[in-house]
Amino acid sequence: MSQKAARASKSVLPGYCLNHWAGAIALFIRRRPLGGLGGGVIFVMVWTAALADLIAPYNPLSTDYLAMLQAPTGAHWLGTDSFGRDVFSRIIYGSRTALWVGFSSSFLGATSGAIIGAATAYFGGKIDLIMQRVMDVLLSIPLIVLALVFITVLGTGTINVIIAIMIPMMPRCALVVRSSALSLRQMPFVEAARALGFGHGRIIFRHILPNVIAPYLVMLTAFLGQAILLEASLSFLGLGVAEPTPAWGLMLRGAAVEFAERAPWMAIFPGLAISLSVFAFNLFGDSLRDALDPKLRVL
Repeated sequence: MSQKAARASKSVLPGYCLNHWAGAIALFIRRRPLGGLGGGVIFVMVWTAALADLIAPYNPLSTDYLAMLQAPTGAHWLGTDSFGRDVFSRIIYGSRTALWVGFSSSFLGATSGAIIGAATAYFGGKIDLIMQRVMDVLLSIPLIVLALVFITVLGTGTINVIIAIMIPMMPRCALVVRSSALSLRQMPFVEAARALGFGHGRIIFRHILPNVIAPYLVMLTAFLGQAILLEASLSFLGLGVAEPTPAWGLMLRGAAVEFAERAPWMAIFPGLAISLSVFAFNLFGDSLRDALDPKLRVL
């Protein structure tokens, strides 16, 4: 290939990739409008969190004791809380906390679970038997209960909340990935890699894990909604993110019983934010599963 042709191909490639992805997204939205709706809400949520400094009309931490428990007005669109803080601004900044905790815990939990599932399927034998019994024990405990156990041991704080949510999600992804990886263990390309003398780590990370990316992505998107809900639940119980960090669960905690009748907007709007984000991730995750599963794929 001449230098001129090489330069031409390099200039065409980015445009081709962009058009390819745009076409794939348009096809996904047309075939699965509910998934497209969920993806649109997620897109808005991500950009809201990224541009919170520009969008929020007030500092989420600043207090105004002359405007405490103020109903929604032109100055404060969603009202104020018991410290005079703007509810709208705190919801906007709370999306950062929700996405940071949700994505971090989901990514770490799904990735760790995928590695464990692929490794146990590859090695088999006693390793697989022992790890699956451990996963079964963890699966027998509800998510919220297991998260409460770990947060009680680790203590409160953003990092500890991420760890406490991450660990209960690992066995779920491990079992799903393991079921897909079992069929790959005896595939010719894995046998060829063994014959060439490749190490176990290279076979697992270079040959097995890339072929189970579809169930991994589905579990990751499904975990995101659960992680946001778990973070809000822990914060509501006083075991999650600490004040004065803007977080939707903390806003619900501050609106509990004492102000439920006097200032219902303190609970209504954070609750709507949690419900909408979890609903969007669930819609998108279900549609992504249908798109990636060949048995459910629309022809």
